[in-house]
Amino acid sequence: MRLTASPTERTTAATDGLLSLAAAGASVLLRVQAAPPPWRIQIWSWAFALIAVAAGLGAVYHGVALPERTRTALWQILTVCLSAAISLVAVGVVHDAWGRQAAARSLPILLSAGLLTYGLGRRCAGLFLVFLAYQALTLVLALGAYGWMAVRGTSAGAGWMAAGAAVSLIAAGIQTVRSLRVRWIWEFDRNGVYHLVQTLGVLLFGLGLSRG
Repeated sequence: MRLTASPTERTTAATDGLLSLAAAGASVLLRVQAAPPPWRIQIWSWAFALIAVAAGLGAVYHGVALPERTRTALWQILTVCLSAAISLVAVGVVHDAWGRQAAARSLPILLSAGLLTYGLGRRCAGLFLVFLAYQALTLVLALGAYGWMAVRGTSAGAGWMAAGAAVSLIAAGIQTVRSLRVRWIWEFDRNGVYHLVQTLGVLLFGLGLSRG
């Protein structure tokens, strides 16, 4: 196995690994807090698990010199996982804002929307931009819903969830800045910075969920 020669690709791989660990940790901790975990927590736990898988694959994609066919296969699996994860996040938001029945009805619709996002990305140029647009719409919904709940005081963790959505929106914005370069001990491009900020977003979501 040979690592990539690009310094920014190596830092991108390292930060992808950090994001994967954070998401996997959030998924496990949510499940062990309650036995058995309620349906809402199962949805969020699966979302975090899919993010962990996608970020782990991303670490391999960016950090290891691979044949082009292997890279393409990894990227396709990665984006399917991310699209499904964002769909589950949206289901979790619907649950908290409108109840379990609404969330259960929305589950197949939103999973289909995730698959449609993936399909559109494959047919159109800029696959990741299509995913980012889907992510941004979901996060705007989450920010509005949890912000309103935090103002009304209807959920103890709503403020943390709104913060997680806001930080994740910032991360999505960073991802679109192609020229971004930051040097802090190591050199990071937009992908590496995105992963660091998104890791904070995942931790904030996890904290909000742990507080109810």
